[in-house]
Amino acid sequence: MFTGIITNTGIVEERCNDLLVIRAEQLLNQLALGASIAVNGVCLTVTEIGVRSFSTELSIETVRRTTLGDLRSGQVVNLELPLTLNKGIDGHLVLGHVDTIGKIIMIKQRGRDHLMTFSYSGSFSRYLVEKGSVAIDGISLTPFALSGERFTCAVVTATLSRTNLATRKVGERVNIEFDILGKYIQRMKSDVH
Repeated sequence: MFTGIITNTGIVEERCNDLLVIRAEQLLNQLALGASIAVNGVCLTVTEIGVRSFSTELSIETVRRTTLGDLRSGQVVNLELPLTLNKGIDGHLVLGHVDTIGKIIMIKQRGRDHLMTFSYSGSFSRYLVEKGSVAIDGISLTPFALSGERFTCAVVTATLSRTNLATRKVGERVNIEFDILGKYIQRMKSDVH
């Protein structure tokens, strides 16, 4: 389980079929074989730790349902270590289980903030709440201006500087995970009917 507060990024060294190698020297001493790590919001298992990088395996399902199959050498990825119970919880509860893939359809600067608008399948709209929580590539953000199959998030300078959002462009795909509490509530509502 994660929080969506990204404190580190890494650089893709290699992505070949089911292998993903990420350079992240700053995190290596905190990793353990078999441990979880979120990469662009996808919970993966550390399979190898090298001098400058770590490796994970990508299942066919992960490649099919996330944007990790799009990754190329040199790309910046968001990294988050799992939540521990000895720290406070910032952000919101993020499982690292991507619900759908969305697309960046607008990036606009407003003052020091950046507004980013995302499109997604309207079949997931019941999980979005104005001023609720959503994880975009693993980043805990607050959606607003919900309209059909799109929503907007304001990204403050601190978030922009610590995540891969600074390098993202209109038209690129993103991983979207909706708030787990909202998903459970929707499930309970549908079970009642």
